[in-house]
Amino acid sequence: MQSTDLGNKESGKIWHRKPSPATRDGIIVNIIHNTSDYHPKVLRFLNVAFDGTGDCLIAGDHQGNIYVFDLYGNRFNLVQRTAQACTALAFNLRRKSEFLVALADYSVKCFDTVTKELVSWMRGHESSVFSISVHASGKYAITTSSDTAQLWDLDTFQRKRKLNILQSVGIQKVFFLPLSNTILSCFKDNSIFAWECDTLFCKYQLPAPPESSSILYKVFAVTRDGRILAAGGKSNHLHLWCLEARQLFRIIQMPTKVRAIRHLEFLPDSFDAGSNQVLGVLSQDGIMRFINIQTCKLLFEIGSLDEGISSSAISPHGRYIASIMENGSLNIYSVQALTQEINKPPPPLVKVIEDLPKNKLSSSDLKRKVTSGRVQQPAKSRESKIQTRILKQDLTGDFESKKNELPDGLNKKRLQILLKGYGEYPTKYRMFIWRSLLQLPENHTAFSSLIDKGTHVAFLNLQKKYPIKSRKLLRVLQRTLSALAHWSVIFSDTPYLPLLAFPFVKLFQNNQLICFEVIATLIINWCQHWFEYFPNPPINILSMIENVLAFHDKELLQHFIDHDITSQFFFHHRNNLDINVVIRQVYHLMETTPTDIHPDSMLNVFVALTKGQYPVFNQYPKFIVDYQTQEQERIRNDELDYLRERQTVEDMQAKVDQQRVEDEAWYQKQELLRQAEETRREMLLQEEEKMIQQRQRLAAVKRQLKVKEMHLQDAARRRFLKLQQDQREMELRRLDDEIGRKVYMRDQEIAATARDLEMRQLELESQKRLYEKNLTENQEAVAKEMRADADAYRRKVDLEEHMFHKLIEAGETQSQKTQKVIKENLAKAEQACLNTDWQIQSLHKQKCDDLQRNKCYQEVAKLLRENRRKEIEIINAMVEEEAKKWKEAEGKELRLRSAKKASALSDASRKWFLKQEINAAVEHAENPCHKEEPRFQNEQEDLSCLPRTSQLNDSSEMDPSTQISLNRRAVEWDTTGQNLIEKVRNLRQRLTARARHRCQTPHLLAA
Repeated sequence: MQSTDLGNKESGKIWHRKPSPATRDGIIVNIIHNTSDYHPKVLRFLNVAFDGTGDCLIAGDHQGNIYVFDLYGNRFNLVQRTAQACTALAFNLRRKSEFLVALADYSVKCFDTVTKELVSWMRGHESSVFSISVHASGKYAITTSSDTAQLWDLDTFQRKRKLNILQSVGIQKVFFLPLSNTILSCFKDNSIFAWECDTLFCKYQLPAPPESSSILYKVFAVTRDGRILAAGGKSNHLHLWCLEARQLFRIIQMPTKVRAIRHLEFLPDSFDAGSNQVLGVLSQDGIMRFINIQTCKLLFEIGSLDEGISSSAISPHGRYIASIMENGSLNIYSVQALTQEINKPPPPLVKVIEDLPKNKLSSSDLKRKVTSGRVQQPAKSRESKIQTRILKQDLTGDFESKKNELPDGLNKKRLQILLKGYGEYPTKYRMFIWRSLLQLPENHTAFSSLIDKGTHVAFLNLQKKYPIKSRKLLRVLQRTLSALAHWSVIFSDTPYLPLLAFPFVKLFQNNQLICFEVIATLIINWCQHWFEYFPNPPINILSMIENVLAFHDKELLQHFIDHDITSQFFFHHRNNLDINVVIRQVYHLMETTPTDIHPDSMLNVFVALTKGQYPVFNQYPKFIVDYQTQEQERIRNDELDYLRERQTVEDMQAKVDQQRVEDEAWYQKQELLRQAEETRREMLLQEEEKMIQQRQRLAAVKRQLKVKEMHLQDAARRRFLKLQQDQREMELRRLDDEIGRKVYMRDQEIAATARDLEMRQLELESQKRLYEKNLTENQEAVAKEMRADADAYRRKVDLEEHMFHKLIEAGETQSQKTQKVIKENLAKAEQACLNTDWQIQSLHKQKCDDLQRNKCYQEVAKLLRENRRKEIEIINAMVEEEAKKWKEAEGKELRLRSAKKASALSDASRKWFLKQEINAAVEHAENPCHKEEPRFQNEQEDLSCLPRTSQLNDSSEMDPSTQISLNRRAVEWDTTGQNLIEKVRNLRQRLTARARHRCQTPHLLAA
């Protein structure tokens, strides 16, 4: 079986040697499609279809690559890349170069295989199209999906009709009947209708299948004449319908291992006039069985359980079967090879007994024949003798011509004349002529079985004995010798076989089958009786040669005998000769050698290799060869055991040597390590001595540096102490100046505040007197001016009071800020003093006594606590004073509010009094004689009703005394503030004196 990988090629040959399908499988070629990308993968074929001639087929894979395979021209071409999987194909259109392909996007496209261009694009399906049926004329096509079927005009590529059905009733298949104008539609409910193609008129409906056969039709097939319909489904039953009688006429039961039928197709025959009798049934196990629907016999089958078939297509003339395998490859079968045993003619009734080919034909041989009846003797008449003689001449000529005839129209007699005339055949036809002369059968299957056995053990190490430069030539020679050894055991022990086969291997290295058959034919015919005395030289052949030599050249033979040179010497010692001279001498010897010693008397005629299987070669002493083979096998096994033991010993010796080398290396390493350790120890001692000397020098340098550093530190310390003392004195002077300035500013502010208060009081008094004067003078005349003046007075008084309070608050805020600044400066001075003490103490830490340091620390801590206590007292006093001030401010606020209320009541009483006076004046003007006592009574009553107003007036008259109390309290607050400031000043002076005393103490200790 030949296999072709399309790979990335767009065109090429389908097979590279003439296919010879075997009877058992009938496979012409197996086509696969493997990509050679970075990640190789197999592209699976999905659909296949034949054209109208049956010699071309089209196939598409799952990536949308469409290939056309020309089986007659042995070519394949990539005609389209659709980039999506194809679901159905049709290649039997009216225009032979066009084909239809249904794609995964539910569309149908028409392409041209020659121009590789898109012809038309047909849309309309809403689900995948799984069937395309083309009319016999190629004018119409039906595309079928699960929900609809559509009829297309392939001339205009327009849709003519659309079959709409209920969703509950699905479509199984819609297709044209061959050689008719009828459309057959099959549905999932087993209903089958026939329609007229032109009018779409329903011609008939097939009756329902019998109830006893519960089968749902899924696949259908029709004979070429359109008379028989085969239907099958998920069952092992087949229904055969006669479409003319419109009835079911046969039910065929498949074998029990068939549980479901996946595909049906009739096998055409050239001599059945379309009434096909052989039906191909593809079942669920991947095997397609071909049965005769009349005799119900299984004829042959393709596929197997290991290599199952998924779908198939049969060519219209019935020569090829294209099957897509479950592994995605494409197999093309020869129907002729599959039906060879079926169509084999019966054996002849008349058989002829022939004598050996070397004997000449006689008249009696031609007259007597064994037939199925009795043997008849010819008559003795003269006429019969003449006829018999003529018959003898004719039969002899026919026999001779038949004997000299060769395959492919060649004639042996003419080839012999050509060879003798030119000494060789033409180079261009030499291989072809010799293949015909040797009548090579080209048994591919038998040779493959020999090759599959692998390399023979006798030739595993062939390259050692025969070092050939070409690896390919060596590999072909090894395979050929191995095939010969597998064919016959004796060739595995023949030492000169490589030398004998090498010229033929070099000549036929591109065709190993021909090479093997040429060598086998040479051994069978030209090496006869060579191996009868094996393993000794062929004594019989050499004796024959001695006889020929004795006849033609006795002196040379006697010379060889005198020098003890036998024929076996030449068998073991080869000489280089001119082959042309040898051939001419051989021809001369063949012509002049007598018959009794001629080689033809001992050798048989030429026998070609049998077709199908190679003949058994057993012309050798089998027991000797078997014994020698057994001995060689035993020797080989012993040698293998010896080699294994020697390898084990060598491995052990290698391990021992390696261990010894490792031990020596380890000892050398240890010695080197010891020497290195001693060297390092000496170096370390020297380095330690140098290090001690360097440390001594370094210690001396350190002492000098330390003394120098102490002197420098002492000088720096004195300079730093002097600088610190100067800074401290400067800071104290600055603090004293600041304190004095703050105190002076405070005194000035307090005096200014007091003067402002006195001025404000005087202004208030003058304003009050002026107001009372104006009020007394103008009380009766201008009430409105009095009220306006009173309001202005009140606003002015409120403003002045507000300004007074603001002034008091500003003074308090300024005092607080001053105290805060004083406290911050005091804290900074104290912190600077403490930092200075710490720095001084840290510089002289080594020279000061621990007790003195503790005492100093305790004094400093005591001073700090005293300072904090004093500060807390000052802060508490200030807080108390602040509280008192807030209370005083609240009291003044209350008094201010009561004064405002009294003023308001006074204004109201004045308004009421003026109103009463005006009313009384008006009444008096109107009635001068009226008594006025009631008015005075009302006045008294009204006056008695206003006690609070008089009280408020009295209180308003007491405002100067209130102002005097306020001034007194302000003076007391100023006195208290001055006392506190004086205490703070005294505390700071004491702290400064103590700090100076501490600064002088280290100088005394240092002195």
